[in-house]
Amino acid sequence: MNNSENASYQAGQAKGQVQEKASGMMEKASNAAQSAKESIQETGSQMQAKAQEAAQATKDKLGMNN
Repeated sequence: MNNSENASYQAGQAKGQVQEKASGMMEKASNAAQSAKESIQETGSQMQAKAQEAAQATKDKLGMNN
């Protein structure tokens, strides 16, 4: 293998390593985004349930139940 071929091979190796690392970073970012989305959805569900409980408690106190 001459110097030109060796340099080309090394450049290809480096490119492959960079692409693999970038792919791994993108996967981690995607996983983090999905986790955040699920956390926000869970928090929203909890807030909705608490609001419904508060509304029901208010109705109970005011005697507005059907």
